[in-house]
Formats: sequence, structure tokens, C-alpha cells
Amino acid sequence: MANKWISGAIKHPGALHRALGVPEGEKIPAKKMAKAAKSSNPHMRKMVALAHTLKGFHHHAHGGHVVEGHGHKPHAGRSHRKR
Repeated sequence: MANKWISGAIKHPGALHRALGVPEGEKIPAKKMAKAAKSSNPHMRKMVALAHTLKGFHHHAHGGHVVEGHGHKPHAGRSHRKR
């Protein structure tokens, strides 16, 4: 898996805002996101799914690093590496 998959996934920044008629820089209302997630357009559904995924990431105002010890931890008794 590529280290910078997000930059490859976002081909047209702001496309979801334009498609939903929300000015860039403003938050997209939850009702519009929910309605777009049920769209008959598969591309629209994918853009909404990606936006939902990115919303869960930790954002830093001016870049930076995640502090060690904060974030996801492997489950007890399981290795976090692939075998």
C-alpha cells in the first residue's frame, strides 16, 4: 500500500463541495452528506465515502506529527504486523 494514498485518492479537490452546491471553506451539512451517500451516481457515493473516511483522521492545523502513544493500538494478544 502506498504511503501517500490520500493524495492519489483526491483527484479534484473541492469537487464534492461543487457537486453539492456548498461553497468551499464551509462545512457540508450532514443532511446533504446523507442524501448524497444514497445517490444513484456511483461517483458521488465514492466521494462521500472518502470524505467520511478523511473526516475521522487526526488533522493538524500546521502539519506536525502524531504524538507517540496516541492513536490506534493493536488488540491484546494480536500482532499488528501481517504474517
